[in-house]
Amino acid sequence: MRSIDEILHDLRDEVRLTLKGNIDVSEVEFEGADLAIYTREPKKFADNGDLVRNLAKKLRARVVIRPDPSVLMGQDETIEKIKYIVPVDANISNYHFDLDTGEVIVEAEKPGIVIGKQGDTLREITKFTGWMPKVVRTPPIESKTVKNIRNFMRSCIDERKDFLRSIGRTIHRDIAPRDNWIRVTTLGGCREVGRSCFLISTPDTRILVDCGVNVGSDDSGTPFLYVPEVTPLTQIDAVVVTHAHLDHSGLVPLLFKYGYKGPVYCTPPTRDLMALLQIDYVAVAAKDGKTIPYDSAMVREMLKRTLTIDYGTVTDIAPDVKLTFHNAGHILGSAICHFHVGNGAHNVVITGDHKYEKSRLFDAAVNKFPRVETVFTESTYGGGKANQPPRKVAEKEFQHIIQETIKREGTVIIPAFAVGRSQEVMIVIEEGIRKGIIDNVPVYLDGMIWEATAIHASHPEYLNADLRDMIFHKGSNPFLNECFKQVDSHTMRRKIIDEPQPCVILATAGMMNGGPVMEYFRAFAPEEKNTIIFVGYQAEGTMGQRIQKGWKEIPLPRNSQGNSNGSGTVKINLEIRTVDGFSGHSDKQQLLNYIRKMNPRPSFVLCEHGDEKSCTQFSSSIYSKLKIKSQAPKNLETFRLE
Repeated sequence: MRSIDEILHDLRDEVRLTLKGNIDVSEVEFEGADLAIYTREPKKFADNGDLVRNLAKKLRARVVIRPDPSVLMGQDETIEKIKYIVPVDANISNYHFDLDTGEVIVEAEKPGIVIGKQGDTLREITKFTGWMPKVVRTPPIESKTVKNIRNFMRSCIDERKDFLRSIGRTIHRDIAPRDNWIRVTTLGGCREVGRSCFLISTPDTRILVDCGVNVGSDDSGTPFLYVPEVTPLTQIDAVVVTHAHLDHSGLVPLLFKYGYKGPVYCTPPTRDLMALLQIDYVAVAAKDGKTIPYDSAMVREMLKRTLTIDYGTVTDIAPDVKLTFHNAGHILGSAICHFHVGNGAHNVVITGDHKYEKSRLFDAAVNKFPRVETVFTESTYGGGKANQPPRKVAEKEFQHIIQETIKREGTVIIPAFAVGRSQEVMIVIEEGIRKGIIDNVPVYLDGMIWEATAIHASHPEYLNADLRDMIFHKGSNPFLNECFKQVDSHTMRRKIIDEPQPCVILATAGMMNGGPVMEYFRAFAPEEKNTIIFVGYQAEGTMGQRIQKGWKEIPLPRNSQGNSNGSGTVKINLEIRTVDGFSGHSDKQQLLNYIRKMNPRPSFVLCEHGDEKSCTQFSSSIYSKLKIKSQAPKNLETFRLE
């Protein structure tokens, strides 16, 4: 068994032999999953587009070419050269230089023009400047979160480079021949919604998939991270996050608080959104006087060690595990995780939350894989007759309710999750106003909705093709409609409340367990002309579910000013409506179709992420209707996968 230094020595020899001394190579080193080749002659690689592909094939590694720092043109000169090379109608808006990787990130309104035909323009930039260009689209709405994360990542370049090299040496190490086995331990999210967490184990690797928090529970809010399979946290090789919602990502920073120092793998939008939601989570906990599980410093530690992977990219995350993310259709950047374990020993799919239907924002969840034997699937709506109405029917009903409320000069309150549901609702409202179905009234966005929408605008490649075409080719961005007004201060919120007019208020939190929606509800609940529309799942015991069930009087906590409106209760006279069909989760029929049409057909399906009834009934349905072995696991069970 070779040491990692011996492996690198052999690779360096192979690189130089392949290049036959024609290109000067200054360094060869593992950086994460990639083999980085540093050269003083990046122009020669730029001139020969097949050279890197041939190297990668021969070395059986993901090869990236990095220019040696000594050959990089000055930053000001590089900007002028790029302006000369790239046609002006690309509308370049910004440049960011990464000295360690030799990359220059070019922000442009039309990235395709910067890239050029088959990457010709990019190669020209490298040829004349030495820098390796990376092109991103200029976001139509600036996101403070994305901007801050980019600035932070640039501030810790040296530390991150050392980290990447350390992880690379771990991933590419030789492992001793052993028995081939894989086990999955359920640490949270089974027969419940919240605190999703799974551990994949092999003889050489331990991978944690999701680490969520149940924000509505005081006694079962966290995964079972103290069991022997997980402790100490330093023995975990990698953490994989399916998507940004707190019940899947909320406690990832806590791992770093208690000793974890490894990588976190997710898609680029998930990184941005989970940082936004985690920072808000600890801020709300502090405001409510609850125990703060971690502070913002731990979120920064997480970001330093987060490695983003695009859909469809196969990545080594351990010596015996390859990971591929696929679109899950749930929220921006949500991923179906495909794990290829061992030398084809087993293939596991963990779906996270998914939507097996094309929505206003995303394409349907992917269920075609090279190989799959075992599937862990969400079961949120897997019980009973939990089928949702067709989306078009739901949208029409939703627009009708809003217009009827406006006609009687009322206010519409829509409690919504900041990420995903809000953006779906915004598009339907914008279309209603644009087509004259809904009167042109203000649509106020309160809470994190505006910032979450800005993050969506920063990652257009993760939206469905129809929406991308609408935004980039037809010049119609529904998120930029003038009807949307950001509520950016408490003063503005009070004005909306104190000077009521027909309008729509989209505000967090989605289950009414806090957030600005509670101030609006307190103010508008007593009036019959107003309406509250629920467009998302209301969990058992939440304020939203009590209102949805028809309670006529609700005790409310004091608001941010310490006022409790006398008795602290609010009489509910406004119209209460629920519109199903907007959910980012698959309904029962979609869940069944997802498994039924999966290619190849799995041999074992485990049903999680749902209440006990939903999980057990969906498991029974899979076995009775599809004749596939299935089970609804409990937390703290371990399965050896054959």
